[in-house]
Amino acid sequence: MASRPEEFARYRQQMNERILSVDNQVVRRFFALDKQTYADSEHLSAQTKELLGLVASLVLRCDDCIAYHLAQSRKQGLTPAQIFEAMSVGLVVGGSIVIPHLRRAVDFLDQLESDETPAAEGCELHVQSQSAGESSASR
Repeated sequence: MASRPEEFARYRQQMNERILSVDNQVVRRFFALDKQTYADSEHLSAQTKELLGLVASLVLRCDDCIAYHLAQSRKQGLTPAQIFEAMSVGLVVGGSIVIPHLRRAVDFLDQLESDETPAAEGCELHVQSQSAGESSASR
């Protein structure tokens, strides 16, 4: 049986490929824009951007987005302690309504830590699509 991170990555990849199989320039451009947004830049590192995405996802209470940014944060080399500190910011900004999402986030992070296979890229839309030649994200 696949772990939650593996199943999340598989489903996201499958659905992103399906979405990108439709000839829709707006969707493709959004995916590409998202990819560019989370790349290293002159002023912010990809690590910092992933933490910003994680905090925003917690405040917006998007579990798929939270899972994506957790996986990407680990892929970027952030430690669980760094990730947890960012999640504490999301909790303070978002308030107590964030707590159920924080619980699921910590569970997902624990599963990532115990899972030997890396989670695939992409928060619903945050995914690289090999077939479409463009990539990015979905929240």
